[in-house]
Amino acid sequence: MTNITLVCAAGMSTSMLMTKMKASAEKEGIQARIAAMSESKFATCTEPTDILLLGPQVSYLYESMKGTYEPKGIKVAVINMVDYGMMNGEKVLEDALALLN
Repeated sequence: MTNITLVCAAGMSTSMLMTKMKASAEKEGIQARIAAMSESKFATCTEPTDILLLGPQVSYLYESMKGTYEPKGIKVAVINMVDYGMMNGEKVLEDALALLN
């Protein structure tokens, strides 16, 4: 099971993307737990995370999040702005899983 967490300013827009990613994972038979939340909530989140995806609007957090979480074994990336805008859950899921390889 791969644990993917999406983070944005308030957790609202990533919630829509999360729903599309879950549907894509189910369709493809991919075992993934996908959650969406605000950046401030992630700081206190106790759920396991393998991949942390940042919404484009919080891309300025990338360096600090990478420095904090990659040493703990969490892959950190910024979601492609076009895929985010189009709510392309399939592509975002594909890009996320590619981080593990």
